[in-house]
Order: sequence, then structure tokens, then C-alpha cells
Amino acid sequence: MTIAYKKLHDTFARLSRFGHLSAIAGWDAAAMMPPEGGQARSEALAELSVLTHQILTAKQVGEWLEQASGEQLNDVEQANLREMRRHYQQAALLPESLVQAKSLAGARCEQAWRIQRKSNDWEGFSDNLKEVVKLSRQEAQLRAEAAGISRYDALLDLYEPGMTSQKLDVLFGDLKTWLPDLLQTVVEKQKSETRIAPQGPFDIEKQRQLGLKVMGKLGFNFDAGRLDVSAHPFCGGVPQDVRITTRYNENEFLSAMMGVIHETGHARYEQNLPKEWLGQPVSNARSMGVHESQSLLFEMQLGCSEPFLKSVYPLVIEQFGHREGLDESNFMKLNQHVQPGLIRVDADELSYPAHVILRYEIEKALMEGEIEVDNIPALWNRKMQEYLGIDTVGNYRDGCMQDIHWTDGGFGYFPTYTLGAMYAAQLFQTANKAIPTLQDDIVRGDLTALFQWLQQNIWQHGSRFTTDQLMKNATGETLNPAFFRAHLEGRYL
Repeated sequence: MTIAYKKLHDTFARLSRFGHLSAIAGWDAAAMMPPEGGQARSEALAELSVLTHQILTAKQVGEWLEQASGEQLNDVEQANLREMRRHYQQAALLPESLVQAKSLAGARCEQAWRIQRKSNDWEGFSDNLKEVVKLSRQEAQLRAEAAGISRYDALLDLYEPGMTSQKLDVLFGDLKTWLPDLLQTVVEKQKSETRIAPQGPFDIEKQRQLGLKVMGKLGFNFDAGRLDVSAHPFCGGVPQDVRITTRYNENEFLSAMMGVIHETGHARYEQNLPKEWLGQPVSNARSMGVHESQSLLFEMQLGCSEPFLKSVYPLVIEQFGHREGLDESNFMKLNQHVQPGLIRVDADELSYPAHVILRYEIEKALMEGEIEVDNIPALWNRKMQEYLGIDTVGNYRDGCMQDIHWTDGGFGYFPTYTLGAMYAAQLFQTANKAIPTLQDDIVRGDLTALFQWLQQNIWQHGSRFTTDQLMKNATGETLNPAFFRAHLEGRYL
């Protein structure tokens, strides 16, 4: 290992250890921390963010990056150097004071949101959100000026390198031309189907046991992770210690079960990132779009398919017994039911993209200064009416306050969900061609071949390749949204 590159390697390994602490402290704040711990935790995490910013943006790091570019490096080291440079350049644009202020404001907003959402308190929430938006715009402006791009594109690039709002407008614009008609057609088609809602209560502990068994079926490594509860389902931690959460409702169990499947997709990706490169940027997940492709491949491509539902059905009966609405045929219908609703995380495949496009359009306008925080509720309601035919007037809890992403300034994240759905459809269809017995394997509960294919084509590569190259290596082409449309029409028509 050459001199400058070795210094960079050691520095980023140190940063990774601080990142580990930050991730676990963040998980604890969401899942375990008592309310009165919020202020101290916010200050501790802000202090940690400042410390890592100081280490990453130190003058010598820039010098080592320049020196290392002239050193003899293998292809993995070259990829790692590319990612190091990207991290350094992103961090060096921001003053330390902004890093600290944004961390504190985000923590304050997120912690208050947990209470404010329950009480439908838009006024209280919007006061905190305005500070987060102000600081996020400052960050976006600095990034935009340096890159010569729009504010929103500068933030989008943090989550999905190489993606632009211009590309998104084309992808989402195409979706808008055919998805509403397909959604309406399927809703009309399913009206003639008889579906019975299983009657609760569904014991929370039994729901948890079901989730753990499904996680086991999906190959989750319980020696390197755990399942907990939070106000909003998420996957956090680090590859050696992955923390996933869900939330439970005694009146129904499917949302918790599918939430666990979704987060397990994220977790399997994390647990199978290249161990020999851990601690280095090249070992990180490629992008949030690729990350969401893994969770949505698990939840939608696999989890909502009839073969998989047949394989987990015995586990459902084991926990809840044979009760009305839980015969196998009805269980299938429940998991493939299409009905526009208020909540994004509970949405079916067909209406889900509308939730994402709505949020993308609002957050883009917010970051570009075209709207203000006070405009969000009315705009949210108008777009919900237009895209899904649903009224949200006065219902902030299930409307514009339902998600956690904006509370900490995660503007630019939402589009990756639908990008992930598109990547997932393309990957799963390719895997089906590569594994002729896959559908039969799934019915039997044998997912070995699928996981081996994902390991070979996605998981083991971390950030070695760009997203376009990763997809081309795995499927023979870069992102092609036609796979997503073919999947939806094939399943629901």
C-alpha cells in the first residue's frame, strides 16, 4: 500500500468507527431512548458530526488525495480513492458551523415530530421544520455553486450519485402517462373480487415472532443484527451490527410483516457488503436507489409474489391460527390488493410511485425556494387529490407529517424509492432468467440461488462501480423503466 493512500486508508477507517458510534446512537434515539434524553443526545451527535467533519476536511487529507492520484493502485483501490475524493469534496464545501447547526436542528425536529405527529400538531412541527429547511437551503446553495447545478440536484447527488432532476422528470413524466390508467383499471378489476379483512386483535408478541421467522427465512444474520420497534420503520447500524425496526398495530398484522420484509432487504445488503473492504468508502452501499432496490426486491418483487406468500402462509397460521380471512386464497388477495391510501409505507405497488412523485415535486420546489413550509399542506392536499383522489385537509398526521425524512433535512432522498422499485424489477427479472427454477425454489422456501445471485451481482461490489456500471454488469443494460411497467402489468392484469 502506497504512502499517501495508506494515510487516507487509515483516516477513513477512523471515520468509519466514529460513523459506527453515530449510527448506533441514532438507532437508540429512535428505538430506546427516553424522551428526556433528547437534548443531550442531540448535542452529543452534533459534537460527533463536527469532529468527523474536522477529520475529513483537514488540509492534509486534500494533499494526500492529490498525491495518491499519482500512486500505483489496483482497481479496487482506485475505486476507493474515487469515493474518498467524493466524500472529501462533499464535506469540504460546508463550514463547521453549518454542520453543527443542521445536526442540532434535525435532531430537535425529529424528536419533536414523534409527539407532534401523534397530536396532529402542524403548527408546532412547521416551526421546527422551517429551521431545518433554512439550513438545508444554505447547504444546497453551497453545493450548487460549487458544482454549477441546481440546489435540488446538489442534494439529490448525495443520495443518488449521477442522478439529476432532469432525468427524474423524464422517468416520472413517463410514469404519469400510463400509471394512473393502470391503477384505475386494476382497482375496477379487483372490485369484483371477494376479500375478507381478518379480524383482530393480533397479539403484538405473536406479530414479532412472525417477523423474526420471516427474517430467518430471508437469511437475516441474527448474530449481526436485531429487530426492534420505532415510530417509523427503518434500517440502521453498520454491516456488523444491523438494526431494523417496524411498528405494530393490534388490528392488523400485514403492514408490520411487510415492513419487516422491506427492512430485511436493506439489512441483507448491509450484512453482505464486502467484508475485506469494511471501514473504507468502497465498501459502502452504492447509492440509496440501489439500497431501496434491495428492500423493494424483497418486499414487492419477492414478498408480494404468490410463490413467496405460499411459503410464508404456514408461519402466519402458526401464529394466528385458522380464523376468518386467513385462508390461503384470501391471504394472497390481501397482499396483492390495490387501493390508494393515505400512508406511503403501507401503499401497494401501483399507488406507491404517486406518493413518491408527490414528495419529490414538493421538496424540489421547497429547496429551490419556489414554495415555503407554510405552503406544504395545501400543495400536499392538491397533489393527493390529483394523483390518488384522496382528501388530506386538516389531516396532517396522515398527510404531510407522516414521514420522518424531512425532519433531519433528508431532501433528495424520496426519489430513490421509485428508482429502487425500477432497479428491483430489472434485477428480479434478470435473476429469473438466470435461475430457471427460481419460482419453484421460492414456493419451497429455498431462496439460496436468489441470494447467491444477488451476492454475486450486487452485494459483494459495494461502491466499486458506478450505479450505471453495476446495473449493466448485473442485467446487461443501465436502468430501463420498461421492466417496472412489465412487472406491474404482469402481476395485476
